[in-house]
Amino acid sequence: MLYNKYMANIRSSVTKTFGILTAGGDCPGLNAAIRGVCRAAHDRYGMKIVGIADGFRGLIDGNARTLKPEDFSGILTRGGTILGASREKPFKEDVGNFRLVASEKVSSIKKTYAELGLDGLVLLGGNGTNTTGFRLAQEGLNIIGLPKTIDNDIVGTDRTFGFHSALSIGTEAIDRLHSTAQSHSRIIVIELMGHKAGWLALYAGVAGGGDVILIPEIPYRIDSIARH
Repeated sequence: MLYNKYMANIRSSVTKTFGILTAGGDCPGLNAAIRGVCRAAHDRYGMKIVGIADGFRGLIDGNARTLKPEDFSGILTRGGTILGASREKPFKEDVGNFRLVASEKVSSIKKTYAELGLDGLVLLGGNGTNTTGFRLAQEGLNIIGLPKTIDNDIVGTDRTFGFHSALSIGTEAIDRLHSTAQSHSRIIVIELMGHKAGWLALYAGVAGGGDVILIPEIPYRIDSIARH
């Protein structure tokens, strides 16, 4: 009863508005994360939710819309992202005469943020997205970063969402190649994603029974691998 009264007091206060976007590459769990954030914000706190289209590009162009419960209902198991994404990097200069320079992009983002009446911005992204979020926070915006990347390379985060799904796929691929390598007397080299981090290669290699696992964090000599 006390909890319900406390929640009612929160909902009766000034309505807060936040924007949410997905940026960078594809990753399992994007829609599930969007749903989780939006449901809690709407159902428990009565917040207004603004969906930003196509990552930071949507903030630059002012491409946004209010999200209602029917927009984020039934998307738990759907792949991709209902918001769309892009690899737009607002603090990086573009090559070409017809694109905005970085300072203009950041100014456009701050203008859109103000025009939408946002109290904060939720960013679903990896290393680059969260770095951009940090720089936007330095520009005065309220930022919450959610670590999504199959690379598992966000500082201060034990597990990023998307990593376990990619790990299971990688492990399954290695398992299937064992019989081919053995029956045909071949050495098979499997390259996994991971950017500059070796988490995915290490975990999948161990789980899949790889004979040699090479990761960026540990130096290696190719001749010792050849002898093995």
